[in-house]
Amino acid sequence: MAVSLHSLPVFVRLAGRPVVLLGEGEAAEAKRRLLERAGAVIVQEASAARLAIVAIEDAAEAEAATTALKAQGLLVNVVDRPALCDFTLPAIVDRAPVLVAIGTGGASAGLAAALRQRLEALLPSALGKLAEQLAAARAKLRARFPDPAERRRALGAALSAGGQLDPLGIDADVDFWLDDYVEGPGRDLFTMRLTSPDPDDLTLRRARHLALADRVYHTARVPPAILDRARADAERILADAAPDNDLPGLSVFVDYAP
Repeated sequence: MAVSLHSLPVFVRLAGRPVVLLGEGEAAEAKRRLLERAGAVIVQEASAARLAIVAIEDAAEAEAATTALKAQGLLVNVVDRPALCDFTLPAIVDRAPVLVAIGTGGASAGLAAALRQRLEALLPSALGKLAEQLAAARAKLRARFPDPAERRRALGAALSAGGQLDPLGIDADVDFWLDDYVEGPGRDLFTMRLTSPDPDDLTLRRARHLALADRVYHTARVPPAILDRARADAERILADAAPDNDLPGLSVFVDYAP
């Protein structure tokens, strides 16, 4: 069985929508600035709001306010009290329209902030421009690759490390890539035999193949945590041995021998 998520990450559009913010002081002001950046309308009463943030220092007062808001059907975030939270607010790396959100389930805001700082240095400022190019080229992409699986494979290869559209590279040009594209093989099989059950021990190449695979053949010995590194819509097939590669796209066979 796959390991369950403690929370489901979502991106909520708040522009023009009311959000309750209760509290005063530094923590409340930080949340106010964040909500204003998202275009939310900050209110004190529940009214038509569906989300609320409680930044009240007194524990009893914060809990009472939270109980009242939840009774009105709101989802509530309570600053520094993760046990009371329906949702948490992540640390954010902004490369608009690309947003990277880092959450720890309320375990440590400091850890999330430290990871954000590392990612700020890693992700180039042009990342948002690449996203905008890909959005603008959507029709051209569909015309060049009518088959969704073929389109996904081509994009996956181009966006991989060292590819023509490497997100961590320099001056990627989507139109140039499309005009210059040379079609690769239509069928491929990649076999990996693992000795560690830890997905963090996957090599970059193996992790990339799992992320791009159309289907994953695997023995019963393969830990669910490894299979979780494959795309959610990739077909999982229990198999004792690598199959004949007679299906289009990328097939991956995984075995685990500790």
